[in-house]
Amino acid sequence: MAPFIVLIVTFLMFSVIGYFELPLNEWQTSLRLAIALMFLFTAMAHWGKRRPGLIKMVPPSLPNPNFIVTITGILEIIGAIGLLIPITSKIASICLAILLIVLFPANIRAAKLSVKIGERPVTSLLPRTILQIIFVTAVILSGW
Repeated sequence: MAPFIVLIVTFLMFSVIGYFELPLNEWQTSLRLAIALMFLFTAMAHWGKRRPGLIKMVPPSLPNPNFIVTITGILEIIGAIGLLIPITSKIASICLAILLIVLFPANIRAAKLSVKIGERPVTSLLPRTILQIIFVTAVILSGW
């Protein structure tokens, strides 16, 4: 739920700045910046105290969960940076949407097992699915 809050609050903040005809006068630019910040926020969890929870989310059929969590964090950072560069924003949005879709089985597993990220239990499956749809939609819109 925290990534959703980051997305909404930063999007609104950038939109207000854009309303006053400052550099962010297009909703898409505000959305792109908000999504980049959201992915940077979520990437931090891949190396902090939330890392053990993310490792538990990795389906047991996949090898080396530590490596997978590290790589996905790196991909989130690369994708966030890619969104901020106009020439790469379209491909970055596509890649981030694919990443979100590929990672969704881990979200399902986390909801079914009631995994805790940090000290908080993950969001249940239905709200998590709705959030995932919102994230994928926002990521795709930001790059087009």
